[in-house]
Amino acid sequence: MDAKIQEIVKKEGFSGSVIVTQGEDLVYSKGFGYRNLAESLPNQMDTRFGIASGSKLFTAVAIAQLVEQNLFDYDTPVHQLLYQSLACIDERVTIHHLLTHTSGIPDYFDESVMDDFSELWEEKPMYKMEKLEDFVPMFKDKEKVFEPGEKFHYNNAGFIVLGLVVEAVSNTTFTDYVAENIFKPAGMYNSGYDRLDQLPGNTALGYVEKAGALTTNMYAVPVIGGADGGAFVTGPDMNGFWDVFLGGKLVGESHVERLITKHIKVKEGISYGYGIWLDDVNEEIVYHAMGYDPGVSFHSCVYPKGHWKVTVLSNHGSGAFPIVKAVEELFMK
Repeated sequence: MDAKIQEIVKKEGFSGSVIVTQGEDLVYSKGFGYRNLAESLPNQMDTRFGIASGSKLFTAVAIAQLVEQNLFDYDTPVHQLLYQSLACIDERVTIHHLLTHTSGIPDYFDESVMDDFSELWEEKPMYKMEKLEDFVPMFKDKEKVFEPGEKFHYNNAGFIVLGLVVEAVSNTTFTDYVAENIFKPAGMYNSGYDRLDQLPGNTALGYVEKAGALTTNMYAVPVIGGADGGAFVTGPDMNGFWDVFLGGKLVGESHVERLITKHIKVKEGISYGYGIWLDDVNEEIVYHAMGYDPGVSFHSCVYPKGHWKVTVLSNHGSGAFPIVKAVEELFMK
């Protein structure tokens, strides 16, 4: 495994950490490259990395917890739960539609037509994006894209709305809710929604290439993450999360099953549950969380049959996926 990973690290110039566990056993853990280039501080196995949209899984778990408390249902129309009515959300749109990217509501960043996330902040400075409601003006006046439930279309705004639902129902901020009800009970003591201008120690700065040089992603992503992405985690914390979540310790078994059910087909061999990708790999369904932002590349996978878990975090915009696939090939031999 190490030889295979080292080969890709050298080829891709990978910077990040790789954690592989089987059951409760740690099989592989290593850091590569630097979390801070200017200070030559190396990435370690327990370095904290941004995970971009990988955070959507935490949002889905938060929603499931509130459903479990009978505060609403997956089929509840969203407009019944929000403080303010948003004309861009069809009255038929339910929590289920948002969780599965089938709502048809407009997005503030449509990844199918926009290439560079950082372009968003040229007119609306990223340092002003501090709360979920700060994103609403970026999509609220747009027209719906398609009828609710018609098809899958990846949608970041939908998860912003889910976060607003969490805030409205729990009467607390989304990030505080996740910290108290997901990170804390999951033992994720080195994870959180950190401000880019207040990063704690042993946290990797994200790096992007600009004019032939590497610069931090400080001005390329929102100053703090939220319901659609932007949490910081460590590899050990993420692998531990899977154990606690799949073990029914964050939500009951019926809700765990709901999250990992194939609700919508994305393309051949790939489906989507609630905040989680489901990949068909050699007659096995692999649970998959992933995220990409400028200066962020993240994949975390569970292979249920062999009880394998793989988390690859990078503070560059690419590199995690090739390592995940290489390790996967070793499992599947």
